[in-house]
Amino acid sequence: MSTNKVILGSEEWCSFPELGIPLIKARVDSGAKTSALHAVNIAPFVRDGESWVKFDINPIQNNLKTIIHCEALLVDKRIVKSSSGFREQRYVIRTTLDFGEHKWSIEMTLTNRDSMGFRMLLGREAMSGRVLVDPEQKYLLGQPTNDKLKELYHNSERAKTGLKIGLLASNPELYSNKRIIEAGEQRGHEMHFLNIKECYMKLDATKPEIHYRGGKILSDFDAVIPRIRPSITFYGCALTRQFEAMKVFCLNSASAIT
Repeated sequence: MSTNKVILGSEEWCSFPELGIPLIKARVDSGAKTSALHAVNIAPFVRDGESWVKFDINPIQNNLKTIIHCEALLVDKRIVKSSSGFREQRYVIRTTLDFGEHKWSIEMTLTNRDSMGFRMLLGREAMSGRVLVDPEQKYLLGQPTNDKLKELYHNSERAKTGLKIGLLASNPELYSNKRIIEAGEQRGHEMHFLNIKECYMKLDATKPEIHYRGGKILSDFDAVIPRIRPSITFYGCALTRQFEAMKVFCLNSASAIT
């Protein structure tokens, strides 16, 4: 029996030209009713009397440095039940889904899918009447190389529109330190781990400085997050006090830490 339906595997690469997303990997899931797109920093706004929503997306899995800033006309706000049973109110947008030779308009909800891995979930509402799914296959419509992804996203590296923030601590491998770095980068900030043991100070009444790892001057930070372990409280507080003297915002002051 002939059919004009497109055959998809359980995972496929697609694009959303109207959102400026050149390529993104989708989980094809006929068990899910609604399609969902990974989004952070979701914010509704009004343009020419119409409701819109803007949001950011990290389109490549396990890559928090590449970000796309998107805007779309707001279609609805809807309560969606996730696979874990959690109910969440989400913004709904309509945009064109592009599989190369196959294009059609779909509705998608916006939600943070960091815990789910896939940045895109293609549900059965978006596939109805157009798609057949072969769950044993993947990437039936092609799979890009890493070089191709880098080429497509070479202009999408994070713009330096956020703050430059230093995490002043001792252990870069500590999970909580890693999560603070990741969370800052997701929100558009330039995050740097500053090892307390590798900082030293130039004490000057008019021009105080902090040097790092062989002499680099830390002079252009907007904020510092001190995370000082008890064994180095004295020196950590001295560094924090030096940042304060340099007019850098410190999340916790040296006096408070002491």
